[in-house]
Amino acid sequence: ERADALPAFEKAYGFKLGQDQLLSLAGGDTAVTIKAAAQQTSGVNAAMAYGTDGPVAALGLQTLSDPQGVQPIYAPAPVVRESVLKEYPQMAQWLQPVFASLDAKTLQQLNASIAVEGLDAKKVAADYLKQKGWAK
Repeated sequence: ERADALPAFEKAYGFKLGQDQLLSLAGGDTAVTIKAAAQQTSGVNAAMAYGTDGPVAALGLQTLSDPQGVQPIYAPAPVVRESVLKEYPQMAQWLQPVFASLDAKTLQQLNASIAVEGLDAKKVAADYLKQKGWAK
């Protein structure tokens, strides 16, 4: 059990789950834990997963807010070689609205298109950029 997962939530929010209340699934695959919660496998009604996982919303689950900030938010960020940025200093300005638009709900929807609907990731990204007017 990872210290930054359930134990961190128990400490921050002042609760403790007993072993009889937990179901550990092999592999630590969030897709498996999400599916278990959605299907109530062995009475499961909650799962630890990434808030931007596509199946979360697609399977009718709700991500809970984390006002204590226990879990880091894994948000996409542009990474550019310094030499390229020197050549195109306006690149940060061009990319800012794209990355600002990628909130948790949008990422869930885009990820669901790939993970649930089986669409090609490059096509999903290109279609999103076109829809927003950032690509032709």
